[in-house]
Amino acid sequence: MLEGKRVLVGVTGGIAAYKTAMLVSRLAQSGAEVTVVMTPAATRFITPLTFQALAGRAVYTTPWEHIESQDPQHVSLAESIDVAAVAPCSMDCLARLALGRASDVVSLILSAVDRSKTPVLLAPAMNATMWAQPSTQRNVAVLREDGYGFVGPGDGWQACRRVGPGRMSEPEEIFEALVGLISGA
Repeated sequence: MLEGKRVLVGVTGGIAAYKTAMLVSRLAQSGAEVTVVMTPAATRFITPLTFQALAGRAVYTTPWEHIESQDPQHVSLAESIDVAAVAPCSMDCLARLALGRASDVVSLILSAVDRSKTPVLLAPAMNATMWAQPSTQRNVAVLREDGYGFVGPGDGWQACRRVGPGRMSEPEEIFEALVGLISGA
């Protein structure tokens, strides 16, 4: 189903970034051409080298470095992908996307995606209190209205030693949601 499909995976700062390594591996094994982009905070939890090894492609960590060409990559990448996912999608990333801020490579590239042609899936991950914040719920509502898709969050054990909503969906669930978006299901 994903053979030859171009998938962008955005990684934002959160302990759940380790799960995204499994997602990227699964996507690559399915034949997808995976490009990973990371916020500076994400690189504090997992290294770009991990994703480079799993995807077999350069990893973008800044909008200022031109890896593949002299073209502005936020435009060329946004126009070339078939689907995008942000996992984990932090509270901060939800706010940036809802407000139209493009202050890092993940939000910059997503700002150039035409969501009427290219689906974008967000996999929120944060602690239960952060997920319950009125500002977070407003941002989620705005993003749904703007055409973003969501998977999760789920309930469960969190790194803060609490149990509740806000846990990032498991990699296989995110993978299946991406397959559904590509197939139109």
